[in-house]
Amino acid sequence: MKIRPLHDRVLIERLEERELKKGGIIIPDTAKEKPQEGRVIAVGNGKVNDDGKKIPLDVKTGDKILFGKYSGSEVKLDDKEYLIMREEDVLAILE
Repeated sequence: MKIRPLHDRVLIERLEERELKKGGIIIPDTAKEKPQEGRVIAVGNGKVNDDGKKIPLDVKTGDKILFGKYSGSEVKLDDKEYLIMREEDVLAILE
């Protein structure tokens, strides 16, 4: 299935969290927090300002990003989980 977010929204796939062992303690999967890093899968056309002009998005497909802990809406497509969020919820682009 192909999907394209509308306006200033982006489709994000969460990146798997790297397992860190601190002091020999392994945290079970059920107690781990969801990662706040993701990869941009698709972006909308841009936000329309008051003058009717389209403002292009700063993020693009393939960017690795950092987003807020409670940002976006979770959706499930083709048995994969994604997040759809506004570009303003993206905190940083990781390089």
